[in-house]
Amino acid sequence: MKPLTQSVWLAKSPHRRFNPLKQEWVLVSPNRTQRPWQGQTETTAAPAALQYDPTCYLCPGNERAGGVRTDVYTSTYVFENDYAALKPDVPDLKVDEGGKGLLVAEGESGVCRVICFSPRHDLTLAKMSVPEIRTVVDVWTEQSLELGANPDIRYVQIFENRGAMMGASNPHPHGQVWASRSIPNEVVAEQKGQAAYLAEHGGCLLCAYREMEMGLGERVVAANAHFVAVVPYWAVWPFEVLVLPVRHVADLAEMTDAERDGLAAMLQTVTSTYDKVFDTPFPYSMGLHPAPCDGEKHPAWHFHAHFYPPLLRSATIRKFMVGFELLGGPQRDITPETAAEMLRMASMKS
Repeated sequence: MKPLTQSVWLAKSPHRRFNPLKQEWVLVSPNRTQRPWQGQTETTAAPAALQYDPTCYLCPGNERAGGVRTDVYTSTYVFENDYAALKPDVPDLKVDEGGKGLLVAEGESGVCRVICFSPRHDLTLAKMSVPEIRTVVDVWTEQSLELGANPDIRYVQIFENRGAMMGASNPHPHGQVWASRSIPNEVVAEQKGQAAYLAEHGGCLLCAYREMEMGLGERVVAANAHFVAVVPYWAVWPFEVLVLPVRHVADLAEMTDAERDGLAAMLQTVTSTYDKVFDTPFPYSMGLHPAPCDGEKHPAWHFHAHFYPPLLRSATIRKFMVGFELLGGPQRDITPETAAEMLRMASMKS
């Protein structure tokens, strides 16, 4: 039997890939891409038809579910979440019932806000202009600085859930910011991974990774002067994308005006490309990962953004995290290289 080349082997055979950022493995099973599907299918999402929806509680001037009236805003708009998962007045209490480290709880304070990207009900990031998205980036920066200056806040997590499939409770394009007393689990894992790489190799993990991906090119989706978007070598979700700045920066506040423009342009590129893959509004969860704002120095931390879309092979078939994924570890069928090629091809559509 003729030996397989590395690229052919990775494209055809089950294998594991290591995620150095979180120090975990993902199982890749490209042999399963043609399996028949008789399971659940989703309803194809339709783009919002109205610029203003009188029934939408996030549209300007409308009354929200809790009885508060939304301001008549004309640009990116921020307000305190009416149903916040975190509250600022929670006492710093700790419980260890029985003293055995088994029944442990502690108070978790924080602030939750909603960020409406635009007053227009039908204007997603994919349809917004780069200057309009730059306004969103500036608001993200302002929120990060304001909330991060609070001594009771150690992390500011900005994210967007787009589409009903990803749990968005309202179709008006918006994101959220959750600022918490503790550092979230995913951030703790990524901090450990980046710090371990710095200690062992003397450099930044994501700087080295970005350089490798740009050199190889096979998983690069898009690039501009300041940012690159790749399907990570260790991606879990079928069309997962990692957005990385070219320069080593820890957070939004460290970026220059040109870099914020570059981030806005890359967000527009990634989201508009997603919508072209299956010619439908593409659901996803997107989140920014800046360094913690806990008063410590984080030289290993490289700012990045994650896109986690659930669609698997069409607009109506999604990836389910069940079975082995819940009980063993993450698994994917379509290879990251194939996903990146599909995204590059989609970006060329008019």
